Amino acid sequence: MSYNVKYLQIYLFFLCTIAFFSCKTSNRPDVSHMKLAIKIQRFDQDLYQGKNKDVQQTDAMLQKKYGYFYDDFVRRMVGNPDMKGTEVLNILYKDQAYTDLNKEVDSVFPNLKATEKELTQTFKYIKYYYPKTKVPRFIGFLSGFSYQIPLGDDYMGIGLDMFLGKNSKFYGALIESIPLYQSRRFEPAYIVPRVTEVFAHEELFKERDNDQNLLAKMIYNGKILYFMDQVLPETTPDSVKIGYTTQQMNWSQQYEGNVWGYLLQNNLLFESDYQKIQVYVSDGPFTPGLGEKRSAAPKLGVWIGWQIVKKYMAENPEVTLQQLMAEPDPQKILSKSKYKPKENQ
Repeated sequence: MSYNVKYLQIYLFFLCTIAFFSCKTSNRPDVSHMKLAIKIQRFDQDLYQGKNKDVQQTDAMLQKKYGYFYDDFVRRMVGNPDMKGTEVLNILYKDQAYTDLNKEVDSVFPNLKATEKELTQTFKYIKYYYPKTKVPRFIGFLSGFSYQIPLGDDYMGIGLDMFLGKNSKFYGALIESIPLYQSRRFEPAYIVPRVTEVFAHEELFKERDNDQNLLAKMIYNGKILYFMDQVLPETTPDSVKIGYTTQQMNWSQQYEGNVWGYLLQNNLLFESDYQKIQVYVSDGPFTPGLGEKRSAAPKLGVWIGWQIVKKYMAENPEVTLQQLMAEPDPQKILSKSKYKPKENQ
């Protein structure tokens, strides 16, 4: 009898453990009731399927189906303002490099179901916080490594040739125009974070003209990343949100206090000379002047801004996401964050 009781207890414990891990509550709002199902139109496939057909008909079909996007593709992305659609199509269809690239895109992205699912969930959260948000039309395409996430009048493009995976044979051949620190982020996992970042920057929270000093730019970019924290899939690594390698993430966390101390000691927070502050907010392989042997992560001002905003929200739990994003005073966010990271000795 005791044998059965013992194993019954183990069994119950096992069930409780499963229940605990499978039913952990999330701080996320419930958006399951929202009706939204994002589909990504495959312009890249429609374009290629016209290769052995009448060019005039293909041009007319693409113009009718894709409208503004097709105009931008012909006159800005691939061609120029003076070119016609039929001219661009003829050039592409005769180019072996285009054919090779299209085959590579098709092999990496036979479908975009996983991306569509993530985008749908992300835009449900965006619409939860900002109900009047107009969800754009999403179009997958390839532009010959020229455009990653273009935003047009009624669309957001996803340049699939810019997400083929960091080891794609194409990126190694483009190192002069696309440095390795950029192409290592050309992974499928970056699609939804980059779409979200561009949409937040360009559609929801445009940077104000008077945000000119370093602190203002740090807090602005920190707010964008915090917004991404709230709407991206919870499994999205912080390294993907900001575009850091594992080593860069570790360096930033280890020397956070030292970087903050450096900015304070050099009176950089209220510096508005862009030549002096751009290295702390712009992308690059590293941040000049910090770390040994170019070991410092890039855009450390953005990283620190993110940490300040997270600390501000933790210290002020009554502040909503909408109130945070609308707060115009970066100095208020800094002071009320009580941000004082310790230096690494």
